[in-house]
Amino acid sequence: MSIKPSTIKRGDIWLVNFEPTEGTEIKKKRPAVVISSDSIGKLPIKLIAPFTGWQASFTNSIWHVKIVPDSTNNLRKTSSVDALQVRGVDVKRFIPPKLGVLSQDQIEEIISALAAVIELE
Repeated sequence: MSIKPSTIKRGDIWLVNFEPTEGTEIKKKRPAVVISSDSIGKLPIKLIAPFTGWQASFTNSIWHVKIVPDSTNNLRKTSSVDALQVRGVDVKRFIPPKLGVLSQDQIEEIISALAAVIELE
């Protein structure tokens, strides 16, 4: 099934196939949140941040954003958005259907984490 890039919006959570990977890059099929703007880009590429299972050791990490499951995001467990693993991917890596969506506040928290990772002032 082909997904139209225009139907994928900032804040959407999709299952994404991250294979193939190298080294310590995040692996396998896992949820990811779209963080790229809806108003830019001509190519079928979206900037995404992957989820990983939440661990207590992430508490003081500036690049991990804790997300608790709810009826809007439809996650199965408490998770972390890993802003250090942000990447641009072709929408062919997205596996339908869309899983859920994050709130604007959660997106802003992720963007703040990304800004810290790249030392944006």
